Amino acid sequence: MSFLEQNRSIFKLSPDKCLHDEQQQLKNKLEEFLCLNRAEEHGCFIIYGDAGTGKSVFLNRVFMDLQHYARADKQHPLYGLNNVLLVNHPEMLKAYKNAAEKIPTLKKKDYERPTTFINQYHKAGKVADIVLVDEAHLLLTGPDRYNHFFQDNHLEELMKLARLVVLVFDEKQVLKAKSLWDNTRLNHLLQAYPVETFTLKRQFRMNVALEHADWITQFCQGNLQPIPSASAQFELMPYDDAQKMYEDIQEHNQYRGLSRMLSTYDYPYRLDGKDYFIVEGRFCLRWDRAKPQAKDPWAEREDTIEEVGSVYTIQGFDLNYVGLILGPSVSWDEATQRIVLQPEKYEDKAAFNGLGGKDNAQHLKQNLMWNSINVLMTRAINGLYIYAHDPILRKKLMQAMV
Repeated sequence: MSFLEQNRSIFKLSPDKCLHDEQQQLKNKLEEFLCLNRAEEHGCFIIYGDAGTGKSVFLNRVFMDLQHYARADKQHPLYGLNNVLLVNHPEMLKAYKNAAEKIPTLKKKDYERPTTFINQYHKAGKVADIVLVDEAHLLLTGPDRYNHFFQDNHLEELMKLARLVVLVFDEKQVLKAKSLWDNTRLNHLLQAYPVETFTLKRQFRMNVALEHADWITQFCQGNLQPIPSASAQFELMPYDDAQKMYEDIQEHNQYRGLSRMLSTYDYPYRLDGKDYFIVEGRFCLRWDRAKPQAKDPWAEREDTIEEVGSVYTIQGFDLNYVGLILGPSVSWDEATQRIVLQPEKYEDKAAFNGLGGKDNAQHLKQNLMWNSINVLMTRAINGLYIYAHDPILRKKLMQAMV
C-alpha cells in the first residue's frame, strides 16, 4: 500500500483494523456493558482519552461489530438492534461515511449529525437502541436555532432518544461556548443513569518522545520550556520566517503527503464565498475554503496544500507534518515570563457567544483558546513547526532551541 493510501482516513478509520491490548480490553468491557444493559431503559458508557489515543478508530471498529451483531448474527444478544453513530463535525462525518463504503454491514445512513438525528427521531416518535457519539465534547449545551436545534442540550435529548449511549469525550477539545462541557457538567447530567467509564492512554498519532509531549502540554499551560532535540520519529522546530516554514511543509507534502499549514483563528474569515488571507511577512496564503459538498475531508484534498486550515477544519484528523502559525492573540509577557492569550484579538468571536454575562468570562475565553491551540499542536505524526506573529514570542521560541 502506498503512503498516499495510508494517509487517507478511509484507511485510518477502517473499521476492520486490529485492536491492541488496551483497546481490546475496552471493547470487552463495553460489549459486556451493552449486553447486560440492553433491556434497561437508559445507560451511558464514557470513553475518555487525549488527542491521538485512537478514540475514533476504536469507535468505528466497535460500531462495525455492533452492526454485524445487529444485522447478521441471529445468535448474538445484540441482534436486531437499531444503532447509530453520531459526530457533530462535518469533516469527520465525511471520513466515517467514506470508511464505511466497503463494509457490507455498514451503511452511510448509519452515520449522522446529532441535531439531524434528534429532530428525525423526535418527529418519528422513535427510540434507538445504541447511539455512539464521537467527539462528544462538540455536543451543544444550549439551543442553536440557526442550525435547527431548539432544545437545551444535545446529550439530554440523546439520553431520551436512545436506550444506551456511548460517548467519546475529551474536555481539552472543547472549542466553543455553545459546547461548554467539562467533566463536572457531564457527570451532573448523567447522575441519574447507570454509567461506566474507561480511559484510553496509549498514544497513536504523535511519534513523540515523552519530552516532546511534555513540551506541548507545558506550552498549552503558558510555560515555554527548552525545545527538545529532534528524534528519529518526531521533529519540533520554531521558525522566524513563515514562508520558509510553508516551503518546508510543501516539500514534506510532496514526498510524504498529508502535510498542511494551520493557524490559530486570529485572522479575519467570513462564510461569504470570498477568499480571506493570512499574511505574515512574505507569507500570504488563503484560509481554507468551505466545501461542504466535497466528498473527501479537507486534510486529504490535494488542493488544500494551498490553504491554511483552522481548528474546525482539522479537529479529529492526523497530519504527517504541521506548520502552525500562532497569530496576534498569542504573545509573550515579559513581566511574568509566560505565554499569554488576548481574547480581544481572537477573530473567532462566535466561539465566545453567551459568555459575556459570566463573572469568569475572560477565564472561560482563554480556556477555549488554549484548547484550540492544544488541538492544533496535537495533529502532527512526524513533525510540528511553529511560527509566532508576536516578535517577542517568536524570538523566545528561537532561543528555546536546545
